[in-house]
Amino acid sequence: MKKTTLCLALAGLLGLAAFGTAHAQTAMKISISIAQNSHQGIGIDTFAKEVETRTQGRIKVQPFYSGSLGGERESIEAVQLGTQELTLTSTGPVPNFVPEARILDIPFLFRDKAHARAVLDGPIGQEMLKAFEPKGFKALAWAENGVRHMTNSKRSVTAPDDLKGLKMRTMENPVHVAAYKGFGIITTPMAFPEVFTALQQGTVDGQENPLSVIMAAKFDQVQKHLSLTGHVYSPAIFLMNKAAFDKLSAADQAAFLGAAREATKANRARVDEDDAKGVAELRSKGMQVVENVDKAKFQTALTPVYAQFEQQFGKANIDRIRNFK
Repeated sequence: MKKTTLCLALAGLLGLAAFGTAHAQTAMKISISIAQNSHQGIGIDTFAKEVETRTQGRIKVQPFYSGSLGGERESIEAVQLGTQELTLTSTGPVPNFVPEARILDIPFLFRDKAHARAVLDGPIGQEMLKAFEPKGFKALAWAENGVRHMTNSKRSVTAPDDLKGLKMRTMENPVHVAAYKGFGIITTPMAFPEVFTALQQGTVDGQENPLSVIMAAKFDQVQKHLSLTGHVYSPAIFLMNKAAFDKLSAADQAAFLGAAREATKANRARVDEDDAKGVAELRSKGMQVVENVDKAKFQTALTPVYAQFEQQFGKANIDRIRNFK
């Protein structure tokens, strides 16, 4: 009797072990530096859900928000090193890892979001995704951070001269820093998780970000003035550790790429929604908004900086993006 019970117990344990192996889950992490209730939050939540569905639950992606695994630069480093599998990041710190991506951060390079999306989803953007591979990344898809605008606590900004002497937080991005110095801004590169406190304490006067980010980060609590300068289109990108991607089966690789495409759709839709309602929402929270900015003046102020960019990136490469239809 005892022998039979023991055999049954062993058979049960073996069955459980076999069941566990057959249903073993692979867990991965993905992070963003801003809040879950944001265009990036919806991006990584959609990505995680899609991966789990497309791999029948074998691979589970756990999202982390609000810089809990570090700022964008730290997350990109972690993905490159393989200590974290995935991140969704703006292109802010990306040129420190993949210099080819710097060209996308040139101010007033894109006519509007539709133009930028067409470039990134077309041959130019797809070629650039391949530039990430030798650096240890698999770039899954271009997503979106949005069109950047300026905020500050000091004064209304309608023309480039109004920016002179303002101490502004910038992304850790050499193209942005060069351009903003061209406006006469005192640039202060800083990781995103530090920005709210720096604005609150007056370490910096202002910052620049898309409406989606300004709302998600609650910058209306520490900034009085918003100017719709639309000076830079800011892409975002889903990055995965290349070795982790290469270990996946062909079917799972296709699942990850498909999940990133779906996540991008959700992310861009949220950007459009935030852009449509953002000004009214931020006004209702007490921000003073300048909607009619003379963009031509801002572009003229950057003439010397554009000459540098043409030397750096090649005029033909810039024109190829500018004139893309």
